[in-house]
Amino acid sequence: MKKLVSILLIAILLPLQASAADLWEEGKHYTVISDKATAKPEVKEFFSFWCPACYRFEPIVKNIKASIGEDVKFTKVHVNFMGMAGPEVQEAATKAKLIARVMKKETELNGAIFNYIHQQRSTVTGLNDLRSIFIINGVDPVEFDKHAKSFAVKSLHNKNNKEITKFREHLNGVPNFIVNGKYQAKFATDMSADDIANLIVWLTKQS
Repeated sequence: MKKLVSILLIAILLPLQASAADLWEEGKHYTVISDKATAKPEVKEFFSFWCPACYRFEPIVKNIKASIGEDVKFTKVHVNFMGMAGPEVQEAATKAKLIARVMKKETELNGAIFNYIHQQRSTVTGLNDLRSIFIINGVDPVEFDKHAKSFAVKSLHNKNNKEITKFREHLNGVPNFIVNGKYQAKFATDMSADDIANLIVWLTKQS
């Protein structure tokens, strides 16, 4: 009896797996940008605080992070090539984001920066403005200053920018998702928020 149930389950699951594989098409929903995938599954979201689409994507990003497996590392990489702000200001925003990461408050403080720019329509002129945003949101100014000078943040900043250099030829715009170092997600206009999250999750399972 148990054997019969197992056979029936396999018979049900196989068509479902096939339909999932058939749903996403190379060239339409993703592009292969490397011959080799990373050893462990990962998602890198290249974004900018000045990008309106990135701001609107934040609820989808939350869904993606909740849907991927626990073994999948999700990393936000802040780009420095947007035309909406000077490169020094963009680098300051990258630094602030990484200070938030070190303090384990990245999601909360990323949201505060996004809101400052897109909701309050305020201008970021440098790290001092970002420091003020953090302080308003409960960050100790002494702690901010300590992390701003730390080796840990400097190292993370260098790593962030190395990721930009590594994938720059594929970054014609943001938000941009590179999965397993091999796949670049593409979003058709008829895709829903759930479709986007499901595509990213599916790509994390590809080798």
